Amino acid sequence: MAESEADTPSTPIEYESRYFDFEGVRLPPFCRGKMEEIRSFGLRSSDIWIVTYPKSGTSLLQEVVYLVSQGADPDEIGLMNIDEQLPVLEYPQPGLDIIQELTSPRLIKSHLPYRFLPAAMHQGEGKVIYMARNPKDLVVSYYQFHRSLRTMSYRGTFQEFCRRFMNDKLGYGSWFDHVQEFWEHRSDSNVLFLKYEDMYKDLSTLVSDLARFLGVSCDKSQIEALVDSCSQLIEQCCSSEAMAVCRGRVGLWRDVFTVSMNENFDEVYREKMGKSDLEFDFEL
Repeated sequence: MAESEADTPSTPIEYESRYFDFEGVRLPPFCRGKMEEIRSFGLRSSDIWIVTYPKSGTSLLQEVVYLVSQGADPDEIGLMNIDEQLPVLEYPQPGLDIIQELTSPRLIKSHLPYRFLPAAMHQGEGKVIYMARNPKDLVVSYYQFHRSLRTMSYRGTFQEFCRRFMNDKLGYGSWFDHVQEFWEHRSDSNVLFLKYEDMYKDLSTLVSDLARFLGVSCDKSQIEALVDSCSQLIEQCCSSEAMAVCRGRVGLWRDVFTVSMNENFDEVYREKMGKSDLEFDFEL
């Protein structure tokens, strides 16, 4: 039986009770008791990691990475459950023990901040692909996601949700800290920093950078074929979006933000990102 609104959290206070603080960062309940085990998780040089703050284009990025790294085609990816091929490190299933024993090359996802990821990653082990998305589109998509997810069933208003985002009160902590921490490590030899908007703005360069980072040897025609395949994935992602508003498009926020909300958001953004040279496209 479907869960009714009467049976689910209806206020931000009830919603908040699902999380816990770890070293000053708010994390989902399923991370409780496993953070030290995650830090000591063993890496391999062949590992490919996809790390994002939630709703930063993770699903689309994992398909693109799988296509480039495995030589798959869009139709093949569309028929498979790709989430089974790329488990999330901190999720309850399949669990750390099973992920540790996966056959190389392992493809692993995580939403954890850089500081909480395995210590071996900080020492240059594995290849880490980080994708950041402009925060206005992200918070709209994140809100819609929480409204639709049965296990969360967030019933507060978008204004309340956006306020929590700006005050670093959502799961996985502050988006501002999350992206800036990875931005500071963008020159590390095992880190590739990507922006979600570039999938729509400059896909050819993004695919070329990704192939080079993963050590996939491609000539010009092969790169062009990969770009065409990735374009198909992006088109499928948007065309299959079941919601009235496609959560994946760039500039989504303009349909939701009021003038005052946008002004407040911009003020917080300038305050928290003022010293960073990281810039985003908020519309294309």
